[in-house]
Parts: sequence; C-alpha cells; structure tokens
Amino acid sequence: MTTSFGVTYDYRCPFARNAHEHVVTALRSGADWEVDFVPFSLSQLHVEEDDLPVWEDPHRSSELLALESSLVVAERFPDRFLDVHEALFAARHDQARDLRDRDVVMDVLRSNGVDEAEVAAALQDGSARKEVRRRHEASVAEHQVFGVPTIITGERAAFVRILNRPKGDAAVARATIERLLDLIGGNPEINEVKHTTVPL
Repeated sequence: MTTSFGVTYDYRCPFARNAHEHVVTALRSGADWEVDFVPFSLSQLHVEEDDLPVWEDPHRSSELLALESSLVVAERFPDRFLDVHEALFAARHDQARDLRDRDVVMDVLRSNGVDEAEVAAALQDGSARKEVRRRHEASVAEHQVFGVPTIITGERAAFVRILNRPKGDAAVARATIERLLDLIGGNPEINEVKHTTVPL
C-alpha cells in the first residue's frame, strides 16, 4: 500500500536539508511513497505585521528564486526534480553558495540536466511565485505550519528536526522517515518530544 505524505521545505534550513535527503534517498531506493514537496517561505515567516508580504515586495524577490525554480522543475522536468531538489540544498549547505543569486540557481539547474533558459522564461509570468504563496498559505491555514521541515500525513502535521544525514544509506533513510510517519500519524496523543541535550 502506497504511503502518502507531504513535507515542507525552504532551501535555507539545514534541518530541511537533512529531512529531504532522507526522503530523496529512500525514494531513489524504491520506497513506495507518494510525496508532496511543499514550498514554505522562511522569509515570509519573519515578515513583520505591517510590512509587505515577501511575494509582493520587489526588493525581496530573489529570496523566492530557488523555491519558484523548484516548482517549475517539478512541473516541466519532473524526472529531474529529485536531483535538482537535492542539489539546491547541497549548493546552500555544502558549498555555501547564495541561492538568491540567479546565476547560482541556473547553474544548479544546468548541472542537473534542466534547460535553465526554459525555467527562467517560465518565471517571468509570476505564476510560480503565486503557487509558492498558495502552497505556503494553504499549509498555514490547513495545518498551522510554522516552519520547515514539517511532515504532513492525513490531517496531522508535525515540525521535526532530524540531526543526521543518510549519507546514501537507503535503509537508514527509509527507517527514519517511516518512524516519523508512525509517530505523527499513529500516536496523536504525543504532542511534543524534544531531547534536552544534543548528541555529539
């Protein structure tokens, strides 16, 4: 039986990188999951009440570039999405590249077999930004999402922090995500568990 769940992301977050590496590694190994990758803007999360929303502020448009590009790739180059998704996280966290820089994002796309010119052209009409906004606002309205990564399964959602990376180990990746899905979906009486110390 196929397991369906969603998981939020913003490429700026190292914990989102960890969680998504587990998901991507497991999917590549054949995990029978239907995953909804949900863009969520950390920039919008920190907008002050009287300020422009990030999607309406032309001075902050670069902060949405990677999220918008990922949606275009998912729609137009779905067979390349997992590679691009993982590579955008790697560019930010392993290579310390600035994903607000269009040249950086386009280089990631090109390096992963995506026609960056087609993506750039698709970004011009603003539909990708509208979709980022719609997905972000829907996750807040429907599940009270407040950060990344949040795993959404059925009517339940939980913000999680995974400290380890799978390092290519599909068994570790699959077990990690399945434990979380079981905890979130199967144990509604458990609202919060947080270790008091971080293992070294």
